[in-house]
Amino acid sequence: MATNKTSDLKITLVKSTIGCKKDQIATVEALGLKKIGETVTQPNNAATMGKVKKVIHLVEVTEA
Repeated sequence: MATNKTSDLKITLVKSTIGCKKDQIATVEALGLKKIGETVTQPNNAATMGKVKKVIHLVEVTEA
């Protein structure tokens, strides 16, 4: 059986959400980020990439 291994993304919050729109704040929280400097690992799929694209000015993304 073949496994489809997708790569993961390391997402780090590098800017504050103070002054951001409510939907951007909700997106950052949906990614699992709460504090500046916090890093989470998320799967590299279309849903995650859509969230990252919405708040790309607040986060830093690298391959895990």
